[in-house]
Formats: sequence, structure tokens, C-alpha cells
Amino acid sequence: MSPTAVVTGAARGIGAATVDLLVRDGWSVVAVDVCADDPQVPYPLAAQADLDGLAARHGDAVATLVGDVRSQEDMDTAVALARDRFGGLDAAVAAAGVVAGGPPVWEADDDQWRALFDVNLTGVRRLARAAVPSLLAAAPPRQGRFVAVASAAGLLGLRRLGAYVASKHAVIGLVRALAADLAGTGVTANAVCPGSTRTPILEASARIYGLDSVEDFDGHQLLERLLEPEEPAALIAWLCGPQASGVTGAVLAADGGMTAF
Repeated sequence: MSPTAVVTGAARGIGAATVDLLVRDGWSVVAVDVCADDPQVPYPLAAQADLDGLAARHGDAVATLVGDVRSQEDMDTAVALARDRFGGLDAAVAAAGVVAGGPPVWEADDDQWRALFDVNLTGVRRLARAAVPSLLAAAPPRQGRFVAVASAAGLLGLRRLGAYVASKHAVIGLVRALAADLAGTGVTANAVCPGSTRTPILEASARIYGLDSVEDFDGHQLLERLLEPEEPAALIAWLCGPQASGVTGAVLAADGGMTAF
């Protein structure tokens, strides 16, 4: 039986690239995305067509679910779908995230602040709440994996992105606490911090800063280029696999050297 993962934020960007790599490596995946815009998020989110396209690429290896990470019922449904369709759950990847900003922290809009924390932080907790009991239900020696996508913004202070920065810092703290709570179980929890990656979130960030193009971010990284979604996804997929059995509570940068400055 192939291993099975649930991936949120799966319709595009790093989430979709993670699904692609997991399937290539022989995984079955429940791909979850909200497929709807949010009035507090100032750019279009993934659409149903994006999720359908992902499913079309992979056939029976991928089951899709339109679900919101802010809903515990939806996250429970995703894990139940993994069990019912594919026979179990071996990894959960919290890749759903949104960005917004512009004003300094003391002028940030309260509704927008809540929206970013609800998706970026509470969404990770809701997936953990749904997935960890299934990961722990496996007979020892367990090899369950929980991976959250944080951000280089979770390791840095960035102007005009207060809610995003704070929520991603909190994701790192949550994952470290989760890893501590999982001590001795064989189930691991880790965070991946992508840098400037060619995704809709980066396009939205460019608009916040008044940049003409996302390419203007390339000088912020030692590689002097943007990352492609497949690059941080490769680290996420590796953390889901058996070779990563000795890694837990880790915060791993896939940021082109952004946090080395």
C-alpha cells in the first residue's frame, strides 16, 4: 500500500508542487483547497479549476476536497477521506497560507489581522488536531509526519507585513511545541521556511511594496534569483519520507539564502 498524505493549500503554488512531488514518489494524496476568495485577502485565491487540474494530472493517486483550513469539520473530513479512500494517513502538510499588509503594525486592520492568523496559524492547528490522532494510531514503530509551511518571514522582521510576519513566527512556535508533545511517539513535526518563491503570495507582496515585478525580490536572496515552487516543495516532500526520521522540531529554510544576510 502506498503512503498517504493530506496537503492543504494544494491547488497551486508550493502546495501543488508538493502534491506533484509526493505522487512522483509513490504517495497517494488528499489535496485540499478552499477554492474561494476571501474579502480580507486582497488578491484572488485558487479556484476550483486549479484543484481540478491537479487531480487531472494524477488520476487515482489524488483525491480532492474543497475545504477551509479554518473549519475543524473540513480538516476532519480530509483525514477521514485519506483513511476511506487510501487506507490510512502517513503525513499531513499544512501549506495553506495568505498574505496581506501595507500599513505599519499599529495601523493594521483588525479584520485582516484576524483573517491571516485564522488561516496561517489556526489552520495549521486544525490540521494537526485532525491528523495527529490518525498518525498516532499506527502501530509502533511509527513514522508519521507533520510538516507546516512557515516562511522566511517567520524568521525575520519585515516592514509592512506585520500580521503575516507575526502569524508565521507563531507557526514556528506551534510546530516546535507539537514536536515536543510528540516526543517518543515516532511521529515528527517540522516547519519549512520558503524565501521569495514564484507564487501568487509573492505577487501580492510585490503590490504591497509597490514593485513593478516579483523579479525585484531576487536580490534579497544569496542565489540572486527567485525560487520555483518545486524547490521548497522538495524539502517538504523529503520531510514526509522515511529518510527524515531523525528530524523533528526543526525549522528548515528553503530560502535561497534570504535569512543568511
